[in-house]
Amino acid sequence: MKAAVLVKNGKASEAFQIKEIPDVQAKAGQVLVQSEAFGLNFADVMARNGLYREAPPLPSVLGYDFVGRVVATGSPELNYWLGKRVAGLSRFGAYAELIATQADGIVEISESLDAAKATALGTQYATAYHSACQLTKLHAGDRVLIHAAAGGVGTALVQLALWKGCTIFATAGSDEKIETLKKAGVHYPINYRKKDYESEVKRLLAGKRLDLTFNPIAGSTFKKDLRLLGSSGRMILFGAAERSGKKGGKLATLKFLWSMGLMMPILLMAKSRSIMGVNMLKVADHRPERIGAALQDLVELMNQGIIDPKVGEIVGINDLARAHDDLEHRRTEGKIAVKW
Repeated sequence: MKAAVLVKNGKASEAFQIKEIPDVQAKAGQVLVQSEAFGLNFADVMARNGLYREAPPLPSVLGYDFVGRVVATGSPELNYWLGKRVAGLSRFGAYAELIATQADGIVEISESLDAAKATALGTQYATAYHSACQLTKLHAGDRVLIHAAAGGVGTALVQLALWKGCTIFATAGSDEKIETLKKAGVHYPINYRKKDYESEVKRLLAGKRLDLTFNPIAGSTFKKDLRLLGSSGRMILFGAAERSGKKGGKLATLKFLWSMGLMMPILLMAKSRSIMGVNMLKVADHRPERIGAALQDLVELMNQGIIDPKVGEIVGINDLARAHDDLEHRRTEGKIAVKW
């Protein structure tokens, strides 16, 4: 089978080789999927840069989300999946023509569903749904801050928060993305390159506090978000984008960690605040049924028109490096999918 193999860390233009590797096989509890397309995620960028400790050792095949057709199973009781078109999640390995993944991590989709939209369900929408509907709950009237709201997970969070009747504050890094957020229904879009988002949110809150922040940036934004949270406020951390793309090795990593400061748990209790981390690989490892439940619910929400995955770009496999670079430098909106 062909695969986009990560052969070295660093620049996207030098990191990948498209080549033939041995076919994978479905083990017990798994299905084998012939891939139509796979999605790009910021965790892939972190892995390419050697900053994601969960990534497999080089050379490796990255990738989590995909869309394709089940062509084999590793257990007879899973044979009902044969021939079905599915979207899902894998524990790496999605940058390949054949993907072996746990049956808990797939969902049947219609023949008419756009392949790029289908890839968004696996990581972006499952992350958003787990964060906003499984790990915690959104309530009508909640004041919610969503960082990187024009990206894949951000778009999903905006749609879920609107569904639940929340008031949304959202950040993005360009005027074009701000216009996108306005069209999406965001109440208070903020260009963080032009305004200090903490000061702007505080001004807009007019003495009130946030109920929730969804933060894939971390670093210096951690303290700012914590200051904006009120009693019963919750911060959901699901990324470390502020560290990615910066040189400096271990020193830069230490600076990144230092910028987040130290946290005394007793203060969280005293102020009735919560900080929760999301790592979907760990969820898949230890509570795979939640992935399956999230995917099933998301397909239903999509059928009802409540969510609508936004496609940023669909590229061919030979444009993988360029798309990776665009994602790393935040030149994208919505889901980036790669078709074979």
